[in-house]
Amino acid sequence: MAKFELVNNIAHKNIKVNTKASAQFGDNVWFALTFPDEFRAIQNQYPIFFQKNSETGQFMPVALMGVKQNENLFLTDDGWDGYIPATIKRHPFAIGHQQQNQGGQTELTRVLTIDMESPRVNETQGEALFLEYGGNSDYLDQMADLMEAIHHGVEKSAHFIETLLGYELIEQFTLDVTLNDGSQNQMLGFYTINEDKLAALSDEQTLNLVKLGYLQAIYFIIASHGNIAELVKRKNKLLGL
Repeated sequence: MAKFELVNNIAHKNIKVNTKASAQFGDNVWFALTFPDEFRAIQNQYPIFFQKNSETGQFMPVALMGVKQNENLFLTDDGWDGYIPATIKRHPFAIGHQQQNQGGQTELTRVLTIDMESPRVNETQGEALFLEYGGNSDYLDQMADLMEAIHHGVEKSAHFIETLLGYELIEQFTLDVTLNDGSQNQMLGFYTINEDKLAALSDEQTLNLVKLGYLQAIYFIIASHGNIAELVKRKNKLLGL
């Protein structure tokens, strides 16, 4: 069970984080949450789809890295073969909230927390959080910046998806993958862009997507689907086919 603590240079002065990509650290995931600000980097290697949260009904964009659960075809014995999505790279950190007094009023502010139960957290191997005399290490500052980027990226993503839904541009589909041995893998529960409805948008709607910066994000999603062939290639190689 996760145990998140507010990062501080007293309790965590000797803490290090093992940044090696490994299944033992939970990197054997077949998709990862992403967001429009990251699409440019993601679409170079991974297919981008949407998933629907079964509890909230909210859609979220994800980068696909395998063809079944607990499979990451970019994870090798030497580490991660390619760009590491921000929501994977951020482990074992998360954003927490703390009450602070601002001008006589109590406000919730974002703070950086660390999961002390994570197998990455130790006192002997990896990146130190703090310098010898208490200052932040470059690594810790980078992680704090990364968590801020994720926070704002996910916030922007919510409006992006709201706009797509308003234009009825998200549709469900089933991804069927056939391997060289003839076996089939059917991936359910994914959604993508309805290209017919995208093409049928009015000039005003299309211009609105351009102004918001969303049309480029949509094309990144569509272009990323060419990476499905790379996933199949990696899977066949893994099976020795």
